[in-house]
Amino acid sequence: MAALYDFDTVIDRRGTWCVQWDGVADRFGVDGLLPFTISDMDFATAPEVLAALRARLDHGVFGYTTWQQDDFRSAIAHWHATRYGTEIDTGQLVYGPSVLSQLSQLLQMWTEPGDGVVVHTPTYDGFRKAITGLGRELRGVPVGDEEALERELSRADAKVLVLCSPHNPTGRVWTADELTRMAELSERHGVAVVSDEIHADFVHEGYVHVPWTRVVGAGGGAGRWALISSGSKAFNFPALTGAYGLIGDPADRAEYLRRMETAEGLASPAVLSLTAHIAAYREGGPWLDAVRGYVAGNLGFVAERLSAALPELGWEPPQAGYLAWIDLRATGVDDGELQRVLVEREGVAVMGGAVYGAPGFVRLNVGCPRAKVVRGVDALVRAVEAVRTSPSGV
Repeated sequence: MAALYDFDTVIDRRGTWCVQWDGVADRFGVDGLLPFTISDMDFATAPEVLAALRARLDHGVFGYTTWQQDDFRSAIAHWHATRYGTEIDTGQLVYGPSVLSQLSQLLQMWTEPGDGVVVHTPTYDGFRKAITGLGRELRGVPVGDEEALERELSRADAKVLVLCSPHNPTGRVWTADELTRMAELSERHGVAVVSDEIHADFVHEGYVHVPWTRVVGAGGGAGRWALISSGSKAFNFPALTGAYGLIGDPADRAEYLRRMETAEGLASPAVLSLTAHIAAYREGGPWLDAVRGYVAGNLGFVAERLSAALPELGWEPPQAGYLAWIDLRATGVDDGELQRVLVEREGVAVMGGAVYGAPGFVRLNVGCPRAKVVRGVDALVRAVEAVRTSPSGV
């Protein structure tokens, strides 16, 4: 029987103003590269989402819109209940144009310039820009280093832990015990927690995402907290904008909404974002399961190819997401030379680990048809071999 969804057919994204394809020269200095960069996918979104968008467009009227209505709120509650087995309090919901916009507002509410904001390293570059751009001090702790985490949280000027759950770029899925310990440490030291869970819907088989709301509900901590997320990552509609959050404290929630609706002038959300979220969370589960399975196959191919060509890496697929975080330090290749060969000889764009504070790594986006993944991994292997054979890559 034919597959219900087609992820193998290539969709031409050039000329659609997309950052990954049309904006590649902005980061790599060369146009026309085959990109494996920014974290969106080359797949069309779920048919159920497209059908809902078309129906809304056919209505033809696009006036000011409210997110504070039951269709949107109940869809989010339904998703959390059916996907994560977690009941949420819809009265805690807030809205924002993106998770980074929400993070920025929360940092401005809970910190002052010069305060410390703790993150796990390597660190998603959007966090780095948001934190340092607001004049706060980014305090990095290695993923899994609990001693370093407690040391940074205990500093008098540490005010917020920004948690990426699952973690980007490593694809790490935090366990319930790890999250409970983070909550306990944060509460003990009076540190607020912002849990960015935009990658949660892409957790792979064998792993379980634990929402921060469940951690708090389980008694892991009762301090200041917010969970921020969006359906845009898993269902691939970030260009529609739109994110949502849950904020535990009523006063904090009211202050957030005041800032968004008055200071930021964002009382009316993008109606197509609301439409997409509702359709995705009510009807898009089968598509998401299918695309996640397809991406798992892509990651499996990457593992096989790297095991055969570069066995010293011992690379294994991430626990979540479609971003292959690859440690190349065992090869001894120079980051600059590797990037030069990838661009000049192979014609591909791959994110270097230095962007996330981790030289010696690369982040390869495999949220795309298998044929593109094959080209990208083969190019990476050839580039590594070329730089190892000749330090100049020629």
